[in-house]
Amino acid sequence: MSGTPAPLDPRLLRAFLAVAEELHFTRAAARLYVAQQALSRDVRRLERELGADLFLRTTRQVTLTPDGERLVPYARRVLAAQDDLLAAFRQARPLLVDLNSPGLVTGRAVLHLARELAPELELMARFESGLTWAAAEIAAGRLDASFGRYAGLDPALRAALDHQPVRHEPMAVLLPEHHRLAALEEVPLDALAGERVYAGAGNPRTREWTDLAHRLFQGRGIEVAPPAPLAIGDEEFRRIIEKSGDPVLVVVGFPALPGTVLRPLVDPVPLSPVSLVWRKGLVHPGLDALRRAAARLTAERSWLRVPATAWIPAVDRDGASAGT
Repeated sequence: MSGTPAPLDPRLLRAFLAVAEELHFTRAAARLYVAQQALSRDVRRLERELGADLFLRTTRQVTLTPDGERLVPYARRVLAAQDDLLAAFRQARPLLVDLNSPGLVTGRAVLHLARELAPELELMARFESGLTWAAAEIAAGRLDASFGRYAGLDPALRAALDHQPVRHEPMAVLLPEHHRLAALEEVPLDALAGERVYAGAGNPRTREWTDLAHRLFQGRGIEVAPPAPLAIGDEEFRRIIEKSGDPVLVVVGFPALPGTVLRPLVDPVPLSPVSLVWRKGLVHPGLDALRRAAARLTAERSWLRVPATAWIPAVDRDGASAGT
């Protein structure tokens, strides 16, 4: 059984076509900006690899053999396909960026600035729920970047990803407007003692957020609310809130919903660590623009500052939030 044929170097085909079209080695070498000796060597190598004579050479002229004439259209198609491939990849494909939700502030601000920094690129927003889901899509190559709590991901998944810390985002609670705490301008954490607070429990897409809630509520007498039906869209989400009456753990930039009030958490101020996350080894000018935009906003707005009165999980502070 014969083995797999060795691949042909496109350079050899370009050398062949130049000679076939010029029927003159000196002119063909000048056209390719190579020495005539190097061109002759490439043609001889191609003849050896194909096992066929491609040219008849005399002191007066160069002509194609029947095998040479047969090769011309194949060589042109191969080189045209290579040129098309290279042209396609010189023009960057759209970068797919998950922002989690249309109303969340951090990712949207970074994406907006990245588009200003690189207007020639196409950065396409996606709106899916949860970094756990998005990270798996990134690792599988179906998504390019997302935002969220990197330290809350499974270590095996983190091994396939890189990240850049962007912000420590203050957390809040979304309350039904008739809730006992709705009249407060800010809600102390201790005031939630005895409450059930919804934090995505049971939603496989948002495990990193549920883990953050467990860490925050531990030892404070606050219960993570049991799983609720997965609500798709603001109307269904608001209906679930009204039906359960439970506060919802969110960030301060969470979009307002009719029939609810948003109240920042204090004493201490809990912080949700947000990173820009992408697939390890990804090279794309759109990712470069996102990283530049994130770095600028982080610096200008002091997004990574941790006040002495703030709370942040030790796992986020001590290891997983170190930038790459």
